Amino acid sequence: MVGAMFLPAMWAAVIAAATLLACVGAEGEIGVNWGTIASHPLEASVVVKMLKDNGIKKVKLFDLDSVAHLSALSGTGIETIVGVPNYRLQKFATNYDYVKDWVKQNISAYLHEGGVDIKYIAVGNEPFLAAYKGDYVNITFPAMQNVQKALDAAGHGDKVKVTTPLNGDVYQSFSNLPSDGKFRADIYDSMKQIVKFLDEHKSPFMVNIYPFINLYQNPGFPFNYAFLDNDGKVKDSVVDDKGTIYYNVLDAHYDTLTWSLKDMGVNDMKIIIGEVGWPTDGNIYANVTLAKRFYNGLFKRVASNKGTPMRPNEKYEIYLFSFLDEDVKSVDPGNFERHWGIFRYDGTPKFAMDFSGEGVEKMPVAAKGVEYMERKWCVVADNVTDLGGDIQKDVSWACEHSDCTSLGARTRRRVVSEVQRRL
Repeated sequence: MVGAMFLPAMWAAVIAAATLLACVGAEGEIGVNWGTIASHPLEASVVVKMLKDNGIKKVKLFDLDSVAHLSALSGTGIETIVGVPNYRLQKFATNYDYVKDWVKQNISAYLHEGGVDIKYIAVGNEPFLAAYKGDYVNITFPAMQNVQKALDAAGHGDKVKVTTPLNGDVYQSFSNLPSDGKFRADIYDSMKQIVKFLDEHKSPFMVNIYPFINLYQNPGFPFNYAFLDNDGKVKDSVVDDKGTIYYNVLDAHYDTLTWSLKDMGVNDMKIIIGEVGWPTDGNIYANVTLAKRFYNGLFKRVASNKGTPMRPNEKYEIYLFSFLDEDVKSVDPGNFERHWGIFRYDGTPKFAMDFSGEGVEKMPVAAKGVEYMERKWCVVADNVTDLGGDIQKDVSWACEHSDCTSLGARTRRRVVSEVQRRL
């Protein structure tokens, strides 16, 4: 999840960048990503009940367990984006018969009355991320073509659209002004193919944008510029793009993409923000207080139906990342990777939220019917003075087989514990 950020003139930044939440009161489209990289993933039926209990009408899936996910979603009316993970791209790009069979089993089988409202197929996930060093650059577009061909052959080409969720670093602005936005030179030709394909099939451009990562990666990043409630009163917390003022990096990011599309001759392509959110642990900026501030500003903005300076009449369509924590995700990007959910991985809500954008906070509805093992834990005996040796080995083993990211360096709990230790 990496994306280029466009900042006040004195700042330059590059940031890293999935289930969709439809909020009562917010007329714009808001959603959540449903990830399953957890030690004890909830049953699909439990998650779908959570979606319904919380008024969630759209969902985005990263991978597909067709029997569990789609069966649970059948008959709910929840609009669904089906994902094709990166590890499948090679086969999708080179084996049309395989793709045709995949569409038959996972798409056609559920497109019936009382089935699943499948709106998009998301081919790959941030396949052009610079960190992948071009591994998926030459196979993403052929994979998209094969999916479209299979959908057309099955008679679904007009109903189900093909797109690919791209990270925000596929475009950039060397001046840090949105109006100078262009797609990256190293992938320009590939992006031109994809943009043309999306335009021809009236499919949306899907991009992942993460203001949090600016704060995480850039110590001097203007703090308030990461939030949609920024009033611009703090010095260097706005961008002046030749008279157009940007008060937050989300708008600037969105319009940099808009200008990048204009550079390719496309002026009105629909844009969907496929991932946007704020983690609640694993870093000093990843906490409930800042997550609430970010989401409340985001929901208020969506409810207003206001667009960006470049697209003032186009309301945001957004997929929150994420619905649930995923406690076995890789922490290579940072310890916060396991804490993006608005619910913990067991389906308990973390904090009250104002989904409506109208200033009314309430606790999301928790998962029902979750079974728990007996709660057990170990504590150090009072007579132990040496915390090294076997105890340290035991702690290391425990953290290797569970999630200790809340105790890492520069996390909220570590900062608090260090302060308490020094008192």
